[in-house]
Amino acid sequence: YSKRVHGDRVQKVALDVGFTCPNRDGTKGFGGCTYCNNDSFNPSYCNPLLPLHTQIDEGIKFLQHRYKTKKYVGYLQAYSNTYKPLAELKKIYGEILEHPQITGLVIGTRADCVDDEKLDYIASLSKEYDITIEYGIESCYNKTLALLNRCETFEEAEVSIRKTTERGIKVCGHLIFGLPGETRAEMLAEAKIISTLPLDFIKLHQLHIVKGTVMANQYKKNPEMFTLFSLEEYLDFIVSFLELLNPKIVVERLFGEAPPKIMAGPTWGGLRNDQVLQLIEDRLEKRNAWQGKLYVNQGI
Repeated sequence: YSKRVHGDRVQKVALDVGFTCPNRDGTKGFGGCTYCNNDSFNPSYCNPLLPLHTQIDEGIKFLQHRYKTKKYVGYLQAYSNTYKPLAELKKIYGEILEHPQITGLVIGTRADCVDDEKLDYIASLSKEYDITIEYGIESCYNKTLALLNRCETFEEAEVSIRKTTERGIKVCGHLIFGLPGETRAEMLAEAKIISTLPLDFIKLHQLHIVKGTVMANQYKKNPEMFTLFSLEEYLDFIVSFLELLNPKIVVERLFGEAPPKIMAGPTWGGLRNDQVLQLIEDRLEKRNAWQGKLYVNQGI
């Protein structure tokens, strides 16, 4: 997708400017989502104490060495990055986009942290820059979201996704597999639900039990409430999920990684990203499967 649209790989430069979330500051709740520890995905160069341009420069230096890339977008990933007054968002987004090597912005947030005014502003940016809003859906089931202390519903996510795409802004959704109480059948059914949404991109992620989270304490006290994927189970599951998924949705990620030192639950034996990806591709070939093989357009 990236090469077709942009002519080359486009790398995300992770940035942190100290946002929070409404289920952390008391607006909707306290403690945040039970699985959340942003250290599990924030790279070492991403430090909210550093000025934005310094974070960008350090990030590009790191990514150029690792991936040999030349095109970059700013990535506001940690917490909810529309959860400030519009005037502050304009200052933050503007500072990122004025960097000469940044061509766009990916804004990670919650569905309940956008409104018409903010979306109209982001839509105006998207006419000049490559802009994506990334919504944490996490689960299509409100019973699960309640267990996670998410303090929002799937219906809220659906409304915000549709409002965003109506303005011509690209949208990415995020799902976690293996959340407490969800069966394999329920997780596979999410492919059909997600396929009805006007998503441009999707990120898929197996559940990690990460140190420093409420979920880590739950796992220690009551491990039977969790049914975590073994590698073999996940390979078969993700292939089955892809077969049901709308082929128009670009899959940005098929599984998640976290540094082993912060994991409080089982891991897949230290396999690298490229090794797991190859195993998924091998399983797709073995099963003669592909994204959308079993997809049925539900006309929504």
